[in-house]
Amino acid sequence: MRIAIAAVGRMKAGPEREMVARYLERAVGSGKPLALTGFEVSELTESRASAAATRKAEEAKNLHAALPDGIVVALDERGKSIGSEAFAKQIGRWRDDGRPAASFVIGGADGLDPDFVRQADLVLSFSPLTWPHQLVRIMLAEQLYRATTILSGHPYHRE
Repeated sequence: MRIAIAAVGRMKAGPEREMVARYLERAVGSGKPLALTGFEVSELTESRASAAATRKAEEAKNLHAALPDGIVVALDERGKSIGSEAFAKQIGRWRDDGRPAASFVIGGADGLDPDFVRQADLVLSFSPLTWPHQLVRIMLAEQLYRATTILSGHPYHRE
């Protein structure tokens, strides 16, 4: 199963981008024996519309066009909060069910379009706090790597 990350906005070069790359590189290596592939980030351009609702709608349209067929997970502070082991097991279930891909979506500065969120297969929250998009990408990349280690029985994860 292909793992994809779609994010509205570009991350500048620097330590944050390097951390995302490091975790995703590790996920590629540990995911391969688990039939988990991809672990790539697609960066979509932020809308320049003047109204937030219009920006979110335009960004949602671009996100839909960029996502592979499969599961869509929207990251939103109002979403469901789950632990790392439950997250890993969910990815494993999707893979075992023959899903071709799981896409994790990070919205722009205004967040995700409400219709996009309603249509997602899972709405996931890392916290009710508002996080900078760069940190959300790092946290997501780390959790994807952690999921591969949990699924493979590697000791990286400690309860």
